[in-house]
Amino acid sequence: MIVLINPNSTVAMTESMLRVARQVAPGVRIEGMTNHGGPPAIQGAADGDLAVPPMLDCVKAAAAEGAQAIIIGCFDDTGLEEARALVDCPVLGIGQAAYLTAIAVGGRFSVVTTLSVSLPVLEGNVRRYGLGAYLAKMRASEVPVLALEEDPEAATQKVLAEVRRAEAEDDIRSVVLGCGGMVDIAARAGQGTQVRMIDGVRAAVAMAAAL
Repeated sequence: MIVLINPNSTVAMTESMLRVARQVAPGVRIEGMTNHGGPPAIQGAADGDLAVPPMLDCVKAAAAEGAQAIIIGCFDDTGLEEARALVDCPVLGIGQAAYLTAIAVGGRFSVVTTLSVSLPVLEGNVRRYGLGAYLAKMRASEVPVLALEEDPEAATQKVLAEVRRAEAEDDIRSVVLGCGGMVDIAARAGQGTQVRMIDGVRAAVAMAAAL
């Protein structure tokens, strides 16, 4: 069993990620868990800090229920190292999984995320993972996280506009979609861009299923 934990308290986002996760690995039991003690969205370091303590309770509960792998469903990889220290099963972050997938399929990549306030956390993660040489640019679409659920059409168009700028300007092979709420962006893109778009939920589920 894989357990996908949403570090924020927005149940609709958990359900969106879980729907996609089950499509990626239909033969695997995948359950979702929402961190009801977290903020409604994680936008920057302060929100992440608030989310971690109750999220770690979710991690412990998932392990107690028999999780064979746990996925942290926030692109900031919120509390990832702390979660790994708590349990014996593999714990994957959707940010780290997406970066590694981008490198595997094309080398240099850019990231298109939500708000500028998230950039320092993401840039710090890339450096800490030792992947800085592969990152072309970290870009903010200035779409709030919850807008991806509340107004998906308008949010999608803003994210895709930034994806197209990355494709035109960054000399890359892939764009990493920098939010768990962006799971449907690539499917909505149509023929508007030729660059590969990598979603961290799909990447993490594929890795977890393989493990």
